[in-house]
Amino acid sequence: MSKLVFIRHGQSEWNLKNLFTGWTDVNLSENGVAEAKEAGRKLKDAGIQLDQAYTSVLKRAIMTLHYALEESDQLWIPEVKSWRLNERHYGDLQGQNKAEAAEKFGEEQVHIWRRSYDVLPPMLSEDDPRSAAQDRRYANLDPNVIPGGENLKVTLERVMPFWEDHIAPDLLAGKNVIVAAHGNSLRALTKYLEGISDDDIINLEIPTGQPIVYDLDENLKVVDKKQL
Repeated sequence: MSKLVFIRHGQSEWNLKNLFTGWTDVNLSENGVAEAKEAGRKLKDAGIQLDQAYTSVLKRAIMTLHYALEESDQLWIPEVKSWRLNERHYGDLQGQNKAEAAEKFGEEQVHIWRRSYDVLPPMLSEDDPRSAAQDRRYANLDPNVIPGGENLKVTLERVMPFWEDHIAPDLLAGKNVIVAAHGNSLRALTKYLEGISDDDIINLEIPTGQPIVYDLDENLKVVDKKQL
């Protein structure tokens, strides 16, 4: 039986400011650093021994992973970063204050953009300075896969190849795996793992800095789930 640990990054500076973040690369807040370190202490106290780590290419997730592994004395384990584990891309909403967006577009519309499974946000043009097409960490990607905005459905579609090619094979080999990522990339993986419906996934919220531990059987079916 393998263990799979999810950790949503600790509170970021833009979480604190109530801004849409998406693929914008922002730092952890002081509280976020504390959350990440506490996550590591919880892993250590629970005696969870990890074999492989995965994270996104955004520093709030990378730093969360490193703080958690350091506190659990497991900073040495192999680590892979992938854009496929990035947060959902919020398109033209990125950088906007959520409350101000609600005033501008209406609370109901913003709620639909934030929480629905298959409704896209306003898209970001490729020549916008905020576009990932301008960021060298994505320079080796096919330009057609760099999003101008995503919903959870699209996020799931780009996360799944990474699950199938990397995470699932490790788990099937008996390794204990930690994935430090983002609210929506982890919601997407949770939807897949737990078989959550398109309607019910709207209500799933993953808290920052809280390790979620799955016990999986030889077919990667969930045997147990707990939050540390």
